[in-house]
Parts: sequence; structure tokens; C-alpha cells
Amino acid sequence: MENEPEDVLVHPLTYQDKEILLLGTAHVSRDSARLVRSVIEWEQPDTVAVELCRSRYQTLVERKAWEDTDIFKVIREKKGAVLLLNLVLASFQKRIAKTLGVTPGQEMLQAVASAHAVGATVYLADRDLRVTLTRVWRSMGFFTKLKLFFQMLLSLGEAEKISEAEIEKMKRQDMIEAFLADMGAQLPMLKEILIDERDRYLAEKLKNAPGKKIVAVVGAGHLPGIRSHWKETIDLKALETIPPRGPGAGLFKWFIPLFVVGLVTAGFFFSGSGAAKEMISWWILANAILAGLGAAAALARPLTILSAVLAAPLTSLNPLLAAGWVSGMVETLSRRPRVKDFQNLPLDILSIKGFWKNAFTRILLVVVFTNLGSTLGTLVALPLMIRVL
Repeated sequence: MENEPEDVLVHPLTYQDKEILLLGTAHVSRDSARLVRSVIEWEQPDTVAVELCRSRYQTLVERKAWEDTDIFKVIREKKGAVLLLNLVLASFQKRIAKTLGVTPGQEMLQAVASAHAVGATVYLADRDLRVTLTRVWRSMGFFTKLKLFFQMLLSLGEAEKISEAEIEKMKRQDMIEAFLADMGAQLPMLKEILIDERDRYLAEKLKNAPGKKIVAVVGAGHLPGIRSHWKETIDLKALETIPPRGPGAGLFKWFIPLFVVGLVTAGFFFSGSGAAKEMISWWILANAILAGLGAAAALARPLTILSAVLAAPLTSLNPLLAAGWVSGMVETLSRRPRVKDFQNLPLDILSIKGFWKNAFTRILLVVVFTNLGSTLGTLVALPLMIRVL
């Protein structure tokens, strides 16, 4: 076509009687947004497919979606860590966009606006981000999660150092993949879940898009994968399912409390009641202190810190409970997020200080940090208890 956007990677595909034009873009590129508009206006498609799921679409387009978030439900369903991970990723992208003077996801917003302008249907083609992040979270061990989380927080200050030229290079790499690139070599499963699975998902969803002429706006890093899986039949339901934890993980959860009870029993029979009491003291102190420090690190209120201290020694012995859920609920009751907190969320997550300032993100930090402290407390207590024998 005339004046074809030179900065957008364009790949035509066909499926049955459909013509699909893939546009590969950068998620925080001024040029990508401008050029997506010209492609859609030129092609006049029946459908514009975008690399968005329902939740990401609501975040971008329906600005008030956050106000309907039920923080109690988030904590009860054990989604605090995943939601916090989502917000940190969003912060990274927003900071880059702010540095360049563009709107985060501007090329997706432009695709939606241009679709409406030409009378095309908007089609959401990506897998739910919460499913993707939950699958990632469950693929990692405790120390990997800990390392990842703090690397991500520390990297918030690095986004401003990225130039527009470097952003344009991200056209060939998915934003989340780029963010986690340093860990990719150590964890091949990350690439499998974040990139390969989504390549297959996007390919199948695009084949099911309505209309005969379709323009699909996706991150350029997905283009090779979509094309390679194009002729395959993909089971979408399998990719949308959050796999249950393996039997090994379930058994390990019960191993810790059984091991602790066994240690105390052994201490009582082999070294007397004094040894058993000392073991129990180490267990209570390590769990209580480190869980309390975790809550304090999140700047929780005194009553919340006390709840973490009291709950951790008990919840660490019950695989069905977690100290962070208790402290998170207490913090929510004393500092329930207001509409203003949700309205300020896009601005507050631009800085580390903002994560602690906003009541909503602070509750998530309380949940995560208390659980991290409680887990570390267990790891510290066990060798101290064994030394008593």
C-alpha cells in the first residue's frame, strides 16, 4: 500500500476465507501509535484485534475499573502477590512512557479508537494477564520469587534512563519478556509461559476473530511465534487453565508442620521438657519477629503488625492459612482504600514511595511482606530448633 508505515512490522496471513494483517509494534512507542492509525485507516478492516485481555482493556480504556476492586476478595483468593506483580510491571511501562511523553499502551488505545472510527469490531485476543502471571508465579520457588520481586522494585528507578532508541528496539521483544530477561536464562519456564504460550494463544484467537478482513495489533516480539504456530490447532482451554499445584507441593506444605511437631516431640523424649520449650520458643520468636518486621517494612499500622506477630507462629503450622492474609485483612479494616486511592493509583505506582503511600498498594505490600517474613521465620527457626537436640 502507499505510504506504508515503515516502523511497523507488517505480515499478512490467511485462514479459511479470512485475511489477517499482523502489525508488530512497541508498547510505549510514539511512532507505533501514529502508524497503527494510518494502517487501520488505509485497510478499513471488519475487525481490529488487539493484544489485550479484558482486564488490561478495562485498565486502559475504562479508567474507573479499579474502583470496583474488592480488596477483601483479592486477599481471600490469594491473589495479592500476583496483583502486586501486575502493578509493578505496569509501573515499569508507565515510567518509560512518561519519560518519552507518551501514553502507556498508546498504540493499543489508538487501535481501539481507529477501529471505532472506521466502524470495525474491537476484538480482545490476549490471554487474561492474571492467568499468565499466576502460571508464572506458581512456576517459581520461594527464593526466586523473592529475588524477582526485589529486582522489580529496584528497577523502578531505572526506567527513566531508557532512551527512545532503546524503546524502539523493544519492538522485537515483549515488554514483560524484556523486564524479566535477566532471569530468563535461569528459568526457561518463564519464557515458555510469558512468550511461547501466549504466541500459541494469540495465533488461535486471531483465527477465531470475526470478519473477513482483520488487522491485528500485537507486540512485534510475538510475530515469529504467531506465524510459526499458525497452522496448528491450539487448545485454548488448556492455556486458560491455572494448573493445580502438584502433589509434591501439597505434601511439602504438610511436611513443615509435621517436621516441627516431630522435632518438639523428639526434643521432649530425648532431652526433656526444657528442650521442647526452647524449641517452641525459637519457633514462636523467629516466626513472630520476622513476620512483624515484614509488616513493619510495609509501614503497616501497629495493630496490623501485632496481628502479624500473633498469627505467624500459628499460620506457619497450617498450610491452609497465611500470616499475610490475617495482617492484610486487619490493615484493610483499619485503612480501607477510598475511591481517591484507586483514582491516584496510575500516578502513585510511578514511584517506590507511591507504592507505600497509596492505601491499596500498601495493603498488598503488607500481605506480601508479612508472608515473606513468616516464610523466612520458618527457615530461620528450623536449624535453631535442630541445634537444641
